[in-house]
Amino acid sequence: MRLLLAALLSGALFLSLGSAAAQHHMPHAGDASMDADSPHQGPRGYHHSFSRADVWAKEFDDPSRDAWQKPDQVLDALNLDRTAIVADIGAGTGYFSLRIARRVPEGKVFTIDIEPDMLRYLSQRARREHLDTIIPILATEESANIPEPADVILVVDTYHHIDDRVAYFTKLKKSLRPQGHLAIVDFKPDSPEGPPLEHRIPAEQVTQELKAAGYSVVAVRSFLPRQYFLEFTASGSQ
Repeated sequence: MRLLLAALLSGALFLSLGSAAAQHHMPHAGDASMDADSPHQGPRGYHHSFSRADVWAKEFDDPSRDAWQKPDQVLDALNLDRTAIVADIGAGTGYFSLRIARRVPEGKVFTIDIEPDMLRYLSQRARREHLDTIIPILATEESANIPEPADVILVVDTYHHIDDRVAYFTKLKKSLRPQGHLAIVDFKPDSPEGPPLEHRIPAEQVTQELKAAGYSVVAVRSFLPRQYFLEFTASGSQ
């Protein structure tokens, strides 16, 4: 599994504080053609190499993605305040992160990944677009390394890459503010995009795993045609 990361890249200081992988990494089902490293299944998460960010960006940031990913509608549902602190786990080339940054001009956007080349690419995009609220974070497979608690933690097309998810998300609770929300968006079994079918995780399983990690469902949104969209809070914080 690859969560996207960075330390010192292109002269920028990336916070190396400690999660999950895919930029919303979305290889087509059964497709390993974009990287010489063939995908493999770890103990629980689906692992795939996401180096060569410039190549992956052609797929991740393809304008045709907007029709089914509905990024603006997803962010509308999260109801972000201008001062919100948001963590985008599996930020990749910045498909969601840059949109979030424009909505929180007085907040912070922690763009989190374990792949240094993704964070290099994202950092360069943010500088070109003068989005100073973006803060790239180099994560590990075990920890998102979010430097301060967030109002919203967004995990898009990344949940299925994470190993030991109950332990991972149990640890992640400390990075969520009281009444903060954890939003999970991932592929439905019948989606034409996504990991191989055997590595897709149904919404029911996500809910069970996060309940075991100490979360409660607060919203189930159904407007995405190819993905489920679930929102959680830490149990007892509603």
